[in-house]
Amino acid sequence: MFNVKIANTGLYLPPRIQTSQELAPLLGVSEDWIVSRTGISERRIAEESMDIMAAKAAKDALQDGPPPDCIINASTTPLQLIPDSSVFIQKALGYDGIPSWSIHSTCLSFLVAMNTAGALIQSGVYKRILIVSSEAGTPWRNLKEPESASLFGDAAAAVILEPTPAGEDSKWIDWEMNTYPKGAELTEFRGGGTNHPPNNPVLTKPEDNLFSMQGTKVFRFALSSVKKTLSTLLERNNFKPSSFDWFIPHQASGHAVDAAQMFGFKKDIIANIIKLHGNCIAASIPMTLAIYHKAGLVKRGDLCLMGGTGAGLSIAFSIIRF
Repeated sequence: MFNVKIANTGLYLPPRIQTSQELAPLLGVSEDWIVSRTGISERRIAEESMDIMAAKAAKDALQDGPPPDCIINASTTPLQLIPDSSVFIQKALGYDGIPSWSIHSTCLSFLVAMNTAGALIQSGVYKRILIVSSEAGTPWRNLKEPESASLFGDAAAAVILEPTPAGEDSKWIDWEMNTYPKGAELTEFRGGGTNHPPNNPVLTKPEDNLFSMQGTKVFRFALSSVKKTLSTLLERNNFKPSSFDWFIPHQASGHAVDAAQMFGFKKDIIANIIKLHGNCIAASIPMTLAIYHKAGLVKRGDLCLMGGTGAGLSIAFSIIRF
């Protein structure tokens, strides 16, 4: 348990909207095909780079407060491989000299960053940490794979994490994460590494530089793994699905969000933004939190469960008192 508090949330949604009706002919399918399989009617398309989106979300979270003493970029889509994207985010914010780095755990990057930041604050290393997830994933869509290409949208979200003041009850209560490498080939971005290096026509094909996912296999594999991870976390903390004010899942797909009901969570506490925003990779969890927080739905003191799946295949859930 870490005595840390999400002091504020931040959000940036690119203004350009791409409907499933617009996307359908690019994929060679119908609008009904996309909506029935993904639950997504529209998604945002970034016309800015991920660092600019990150800075806009971060400024929304920071407001008129002091600068953070640490910046953690919790994103999957980098601006470039080197230097680290957090450097460009700090530059876009107009800061200098603040320790900055990235945590990359695909769709679970935000949760891993929260756990890391909580430990750093609890130990006294930092007192005000900015965590930002910014995803410009739509340029990486493989239009020859309609199932995966129809899922993704772009957005950025941020939180400010601070020590919990005396007399308040906000805290990071616990988390559980499990990784199953046998699912590694189900969700891939093969290019850019030593397996498929750039400018090597023998080892690297053009499609290696685009996102690839076997969605049906991921969903089936994830169900049993999610149950195990979730049960371990809830039993360890003596919680039940009915204990929570909100369940904030990774917005992987409409079917994935709806699947939370299979584990005993009532539909009215499952935060759901998938229809209008799609799967925004690591930004999905913090942007869902930010949207619900800014709407006055997630309130101070609410008991929240956050989590879902990520490539790897990894499963993670965390419990927080907001």
